[in-house]
Order: sequence, then C-alpha cells, then structure tokens
Amino acid sequence: MSTSFHAMRDANTSMKLFTSSAVYFAIVFGAGFVFGTVRVMWLVPTVGVRVAELTELPLMLAVVFFAARWVNRRFLTERDESARLVVGVLAFTLLLLAELILGVTLGGLTPKEVFLNHDPVSGTAYYLSLCAFALMPWCLGRVRGVKEGDPKL
Repeated sequence: MSTSFHAMRDANTSMKLFTSSAVYFAIVFGAGFVFGTVRVMWLVPTVGVRVAELTELPLMLAVVFFAARWVNRRFLTERDESARLVVGVLAFTLLLLAELILGVTLGGLTPKEVFLNHDPVSGTAYYLSLCAFALMPWCLGRVRGVKEGDPKL
C-alpha cells in the first residue's frame, strides 16, 4: 500500500509542477504575443527592429517578474527551491517549443533561423531575458525564503 501511495503522491507532485510551469508559460507567452504584435505592427516601422525589441524587453521582464511571483504564491508555497527551478526550466522549454512551432509554421522559417536569426544586440538581450524567465521562480523563492527566515525583514 505504501508503494502505491508514494507513486500516487509523486504523480500528483509532477502534475502540479507541470501545471505551474504551463500557467507561468501561458502568462508570459500571452503577454509576449500582445507586446510582439504591437512591436511588429507599430514600433518596428517607426524605430527599427533593435530599438523596438529593446523597448519591449523591460515590459516583458516586468511580466516575467510578476508572473513568477504569482505562480510561486499560488502554486509553489509548500515547494522547495528545486521544484521552483523545475517549474522555470519546464516553462522555458515550453516557450522555446512554442517559438519553434510558430516560427516554422507561421513564419516559414527553418528551426535554425528561428533561434539564430536575431539582431546581435537585441537578440543577446532576448536570450539573457529567457535565462531570467527560466530562473525567476527559483530566484524569487530564494528571496522569499530569506525574508521568512530573517526576523529583521
């Protein structure tokens, strides 16, 4: 009986982590889709690709921060740091997969072009922001853990 209980608990934990990842991904992807539409339709023709992408970046980082904070509070309050890291990495994987699928199907790009056809400056900033996206649930969980353990804060 204990073996089936542990297997059920592990499956439940895995499902909760995947759900948390999917919600985190969906929030950030949805905001990115809206911001990206505005960027491509109105900003790029006016200021160019680099400036438009760099203008969008702080907004997306704010979305990443608030989405990770909400997911941590809503789904991960009882989870350890490794679970928060798993959520971020799974959401990151979902985001790259969505980018690949959309780039190939809607953009007519090759997989290589999807990931490597970026402006050198804004592309580098974009990939650094993806790292922030992957690590944000873990980082915010560490900050929250420090605050809860420190009576001065």
